[in-house]
Amino acid sequence: MRGAFLAAVSSTAFAIAAPASAATLNLLIWESYIDEQILKDFSAKTGIEVRQTFYDSGDARDEILADPNSNVDVVVTNENGARLYGNRGIIMAVDTKNVPALKDYADSWTTRCGGYGVPYLWGTMGILYRSDKITTPPTSWADMMKPAESLRGHIAMYDDHAEAFVAPLVLLGKSVNANDNETLKAAYELMKAQLPYVLTYDYVITSVQSADKGPNIYMALGYSGDQYTLNDKVSAPGLWRYVVPKEGTLSWLDCIAVSERSQNKELALKLVDYISSAENGARNAITLNMPTASTAALALLPQDVRSNPEIYAAPEILAKSQLQEELTVQSVQARRRIISSLAQLSDAR
Repeated sequence: MRGAFLAAVSSTAFAIAAPASAATLNLLIWESYIDEQILKDFSAKTGIEVRQTFYDSGDARDEILADPNSNVDVVVTNENGARLYGNRGIIMAVDTKNVPALKDYADSWTTRCGGYGVPYLWGTMGILYRSDKITTPPTSWADMMKPAESLRGHIAMYDDHAEAFVAPLVLLGKSVNANDNETLKAAYELMKAQLPYVLTYDYVITSVQSADKGPNIYMALGYSGDQYTLNDKVSAPGLWRYVVPKEGTLSWLDCIAVSERSQNKELALKLVDYISSAENGARNAITLNMPTASTAALALLPQDVRSNPEIYAAPEILAKSQLQEELTVQSVQARRRIISSLAQLSDAR
């Protein structure tokens, strides 16, 4: 499976390397992460086709972004990626002059994108679970990292050097941004002990669509909002549910940005501004059941959406949440070695 995943990433990068025509923009994004009607309306209004290419991990996205031959026009990346690639000259700077919709976003959000993107959607990491298989909702990261015997071979984790470590590090009472070898080794021991219970290290949105894996996944590491996508994929509303463990978690923010390598920067900026407008920000939030960072878009949402704790995390949860920070090169390398070795051991079974 590890080999198949890497092959998929390579083919994706190759496919997006073909230059877009003057009337086409390449959007690099998670699967099922934008209201398709917004893109159709943009195309109808401008005559510009938007071609989506999906990634299913931050590492896969970063591999494509780092490739000088990949012709990405617009990308949805996390806040760390926006700052990192902005500082490297890969993502262009944005402000209210080239993206007028930025005026609708508070400084507390825009600063997290580092001036290189518009806040897109935000949320938390937690535990996704099938309510027909797990009748007592999990409450702790221990329910995932030290699972019940009934979950042997039924957990989907995540092949990503940052997010994969959230559960073990928070359970250990450590920072999700830990760089020291001692802490990472302790996290590895937890992850290694969990290995017999892990069915796959592919992102759950991807693996649930697999005929052999999907029906056997009962619990998964994922993002707030993923439960709605999972229920849509399996055509079973309410089957998958989401909880944030009591120990706390990661609070994440994604940013939508324009590549400096784009041959259509002006059109790409128009797309980012269109998606980020109050009206479309609200449409996107409602369709995806995810929280918007736009103050103007938030005002357009129905009260039942704004008060839904599965969409807008309660203050007490956010108070215990950590934000992502840039990791050292050594930490990234160590984390990637760890998650790669675990995925390979899992595949070997």
